[in-house]
Amino acid sequence: MTEELKLFEGHRIRHIYDEEKNVYYFSIIDVVAVLIEKDYQGARKYWNKLAERLRKEGFEQLVTNCHRLKMKADDGKMRETDTADIKTIFRIIQSVPSKKAEPIKQWLAKVGHERIQEMADPSTAIDRARDTYKQLGRSDKWIQQRMSGQETRNKLTDYWKDHEINKPEEFAILTNIIHKEWSGLTVKEHKNLKNLKSQNLRDHMSEAELIFTALAELATRQVAEKDSASGLEENSYAAKTGGNIAKRAKEDFENRTGQKVVTEDNFLPSKKQVKKLTRKEK
Repeated sequence: MTEELKLFEGHRIRHIYDEEKNVYYFSIIDVVAVLIEKDYQGARKYWNKLAERLRKEGFEQLVTNCHRLKMKADDGKMRETDTADIKTIFRIIQSVPSKKAEPIKQWLAKVGHERIQEMADPSTAIDRARDTYKQLGRSDKWIQQRMSGQETRNKLTDYWKDHEINKPEEFAILTNIIHKEWSGLTVKEHKNLKNLKSQNLRDHMSEAELIFTALAELATRQVAEKDSASGLEENSYAAKTGGNIAKRAKEDFENRTGQKVVTEDNFLPSKKQVKKLTRKEK
């Protein structure tokens, strides 16, 4: 299975694609959050009550068709959450009175179609990501840096996978070490500074934040490769060293320019941007 994340009107909808079964499983709580326009905790409570009501009304099979799967939570850790395939999620949507019901059903159907396109031609996924960022108002320069930084990140995680880093929590630990070392903040603290909840932190970084994040991860990988780091302890040392390299560069940058790298600025969409994105999705 591969976990993916896409945006619906600026909201994240986590979903996992089971390549063997050729089936998408969507996070029920993420979908409910959109429908009732509440945060994660509000949506979780709503879904728990809805599931109980559905059972009482004789729809036990509908609730049984939901699966507990691990998906990445706000804190970066993999946690179990209720998921459902397209057919089941559609029936759940029909049980929630919401003006968002029809738009999100159309969006879900579109996601499935896009997956087929991406399997035939992987470059369409990259083009689609660029288009989404442009719709959200990112500059071409920012988009290039974001995608370049993701490539750097992927090379680092590939190294970890090949050197005895297997558990999701270990990836989160190492990522946090790097981030805290160069920025002075944990990933969660950085998200709080930017007033982010379910959003991806990197999608709301400035160009400078992206650059220093990439530098820290590049340095970490090269230190790890030089030392042949393996396992959590040795890779933790490489993570701290790589983060420190970026920290020194950041401090020099700030002293020379008088500009802070880590800021509270974000790219949270305005109502106008959300409406524009919705029209494009339709």
